[in-house]
Amino acid sequence: MKPYGLLLLLGAVFATALALQTQGKAGNANVRNNNNNKIRAGEEEFHKSRKQTYRKVKKGSSYTRVPFIDKEDQDFWNSNAQLELQNQLKIFQQKRQAKNVILFLGDGMSTATVTATRILKGQRSGRWERELMEWDTFPHSAQIKTYTTDSQVADSAASATAYLCGVKGNLGTIGVDVNVNKENCSAQQDSTFHTDSIAKWFQDAGKSTGLVTTMRVTHATPAGAYAHIADREWEDDHEIASDGHDAGGCDDIAEQLILNEPGRNFKVILGGGRRVFLPSTESDVEEKFRKGYRQDGKNLINTWLNNKQRQGSRASYVWNKADLLALDTANTDYLLGLFAYSHMDYLVERDTSMDPSLPEMTKAAIEVLQKDNNGFFLLVEGGLIDHGHHGNKAIKALTETLEMDEAVQVAKRMTNAADTLIVVTADHSHTMTINGYPTRHTDILGLGDYSDDDYMPFTTILYGNGPGYRPSINGHRPDPSEDNLHDVNYRQAGAVPINSAAHAGEDVGLWASGPFSHLFTGVYEQNYIPHALAYAACVGKGLTFCGNNGGRRSFNRINRSRGARRWTPLG
Repeated sequence: MKPYGLLLLLGAVFATALALQTQGKAGNANVRNNNNNKIRAGEEEFHKSRKQTYRKVKKGSSYTRVPFIDKEDQDFWNSNAQLELQNQLKIFQQKRQAKNVILFLGDGMSTATVTATRILKGQRSGRWERELMEWDTFPHSAQIKTYTTDSQVADSAASATAYLCGVKGNLGTIGVDVNVNKENCSAQQDSTFHTDSIAKWFQDAGKSTGLVTTMRVTHATPAGAYAHIADREWEDDHEIASDGHDAGGCDDIAEQLILNEPGRNFKVILGGGRRVFLPSTESDVEEKFRKGYRQDGKNLINTWLNNKQRQGSRASYVWNKADLLALDTANTDYLLGLFAYSHMDYLVERDTSMDPSLPEMTKAAIEVLQKDNNGFFLLVEGGLIDHGHHGNKAIKALTETLEMDEAVQVAKRMTNAADTLIVVTADHSHTMTINGYPTRHTDILGLGDYSDDDYMPFTTILYGNGPGYRPSINGHRPDPSEDNLHDVNYRQAGAVPINSAAHAGEDVGLWASGPFSHLFTGVYEQNYIPHALAYAACVGKGLTFCGNNGGRRSFNRINRSRGARRWTPLG
């Protein structure tokens, strides 16, 4: 065969193969197109069905169907505003020394948390959105900036240093300044980096101190009142050793509470966390299958009792509700109550026959402390608010906030507004949001609205991140209407999957009542809080209302020239 004949044959074979390949691709494309058409048809049918449901639901929840408490016309709102104005005009600046200071700390109690809890409280009372939290009635309020020295978003450790010690520090550290980085044991031992707390200032002024929490009493928030630690996790010696440091050189948080100042001087310590006070050879009194965490062999509960008895003090240790409620607080000088092996249980899961509530612990604490005629400082933490949010479990976070609301009511009832400054605030925020356009009187824990994109419902409460993240199923977002939204362990959806939801960085609220509560009427750095409290109570080394310390400055007239003035230090 001649060369050109071979080329013609090869060309014909190639053309035939190309044609067959093209036909195959076209056939496959037709199959795919048919499948895609079926999928699109199914999607369109799905969305059509969802859209019809969406329109029906939206129509059925129109504004006129909401059972309002009152006729909310213009006369109602004008009258309401005038009444609020009249009440505001009656508020005066209470300029007298605060004998007592009670600081309520809602861990992770964001502004959205307060709003959602108010609505939940209103659902139960029938007042709905017009309900009030106990601190909503306080005359003064402020916004608090919570960033730390190394992070835009705070944790409970660094924030505790700020609102209890008056100094901002690094994440994960407590009671130390910016010179101490997390896990730096040697820096922790340098006392020049230590920051004294307002509890220490009260003790130095001859006043009593106490703390109450639903967390371990060595957890981040309470530890801020007495500890100086490079890592918030170092609650006992075995935690320090497990990080490769010398537990003998760096005192753990439990040791600092029982053995060091100012911890050993606290007259009331109530919360959870028996495990960090017991040796690893000793079983817990309640959960007998569990043993203590301490590797040094110390039983710090016994140490605390022995030290108080040697001082001749009337001291009591209790570990259950019955013992706490039976306690003769009038004849108790020091009270240690550890009601759980670790953290106390959530309100919705608590064994109320064994564990006291936050209001009950607050009541006992005030009864012991108010015997001091010089006054007292009390820290009360609703710590499980934060844990509920970390799990995207809004019902737990909100009911814990309701319990703190009751504790504030107890404190208000037991104290005199003329001599007791009560402050309610939070350490940091969380990513929980109240979203959509739910109609008035909508269950805050229920469905809030429907998406106009996928026509699926979503809950009123959602999270920016956390374990509540739900991947799509067959290309569709899971339908929350099929869930039990009131299960105590229900997780609201989170936008980003994280095992434990992260904190949020926006400002938190602060509410104040009592002497010098007007010092909280703006936007402040978080470390401003204890300085203002100290001013009102006349404690600490800074400016005070009583003007009895070296940090005071006074405005003096200097007669160098007519009308000349300048600031000069006194003392």
